[in-house]
Amino acid sequence: MAHLRAAQKEMTRRLLLSTALELFEARGYAGTTVDDIAKAAGTTRVTFYAYFPSRTALMKALFEELDRLLAEREGAADLVTVVRAGQRDGFGIWLTAVSRQWPRIRPYVLAAHEAAAVDPEVRELVEGWFDGVVHDIEAGLDQAGRFDPDSRRTRGFLALAQLDQLGRHWMRHGWRTDPATALGVLTDSWTQLLGDG
Repeated sequence: MAHLRAAQKEMTRRLLLSTALELFEARGYAGTTVDDIAKAAGTTRVTFYAYFPSRTALMKALFEELDRLLAEREGAADLVTVVRAGQRDGFGIWLTAVSRQWPRIRPYVLAAHEAAAVDPEVRELVEGWFDGVVHDIEAGLDQAGRFDPDSRRTRGFLALAQLDQLGRHWMRHGWRTDPATALGVLTDSWTQLLGDG
């Protein structure tokens, strides 16, 4: 009986998360209330608060799901290793693997960025994630001993900002040019900013 109750609780939690994600995508984070989420999930505000103390807490749970999805990247080494090697082919493989995740992570990323614009706690999460990726790039450059140490963080920031902007632009508008061309230009830029010669 306890196992059944735990399974039902998890199903309700998952339903609230998936419903919220759909509503955030359709109406935006700011335009979606706790009552909207509860009603669309076929439950009540009281039930919502039994699982999440706030809309922010629910967004944090969605952010954790996004983190798990990003960790499932197939066909590419981890970023520190790719940056340490500093080879154009490695950057291209890694960036292509990231771009293949965009359809799956699109609603999470757009909701997170919208929420970050109006919610300081979510903004802190998004900035912390961005900073963590920049740190990985910097660590790869440190391990390789490439470039002036004072420039490594800036190089990582610029490289990730390019990827982030291209990804969010695709998520809102689709490809405005041939994907291979766009990713090739981005790969060239990463090679120039981070590469070994």
